[in-house]
Amino acid sequence: MFLFSKPALLNKEQHGSLGVTRPDRPFGYADSVRAIPLTLSEVATAARFYPVIFSDTTNPMPLAVVGLIDDQNLFVDDDGNWDSVAYIPGYLRRYPFALANDKGSDPDNPRMAMIVDEGYDGVREGGDLPFFINGEPSDQMKQAMEYCQNYERDRMMTVQFGQQLPKYDVLTEQVAQFTPDGDDQSRPFAKYCGVEEKKLADLSDEKFLELRKSNLLPLLYAQLMSMGNWRALMERRARRFNLTGPAVLEPLKKS
Repeated sequence: MFLFSKPALLNKEQHGSLGVTRPDRPFGYADSVRAIPLTLSEVATAARFYPVIFSDTTNPMPLAVVGLIDDQNLFVDDDGNWDSVAYIPGYLRRYPFALANDKGSDPDNPRMAMIVDEGYDGVREGGDLPFFINGEPSDQMKQAMEYCQNYERDRMMTVQFGQQLPKYDVLTEQVAQFTPDGDDQSRPFAKYCGVEEKKLADLSDEKFLELRKSNLLPLLYAQLMSMGNWRALMERRARRFNLTGPAVLEPLKKS
């Protein structure tokens, strides 16, 4: 499971005395990632802050790009906090919890089991937000379960989206480029999968209507609009590490 270092089925026998306390570095667990999964309902909002790309052309899942060139999340500061202005993807807001199929349940009527990342620094004995009270899920735990259930519904819709989109053949492998200050030539810095505007425009009336009726068009246009955020992300990297000129496109020197 992405970002989970020690996932475990949540249960009162094993976790009855545990809870969550806000750690010193709340988003430290995500400070070295370059992209975060998104669900369909998030794409339009996330596109205001991040370049939104797709995982591939055959089973495309939307991702918010949060880092460039190095394994450094540019939206997590040195204190482990997320940028206070930027949207926080739902995948992170549900962490350290998730839902998974309970393999021990009836295969014809599978149940969803709650997962907790025991490796998260905020999971502690006697945490401020307990998992259980008197052997029953706490109110905070019930809220977390409800959020995870809603997120799982969105995730399944996103999976269905990934199964539908390839038939329209509008995604291609692309290259992001940037022109450093003082340079007159654009240089490539990232390969990604995204909507090709010409392919979208060249769709037959029938297929374009299908996309519109399936409510996929706004998501594709949001992805296209988000491409303007590549430059903002590169400038964020330059400010973060005090980089100028061509150095903004080079890996950081390790001390």
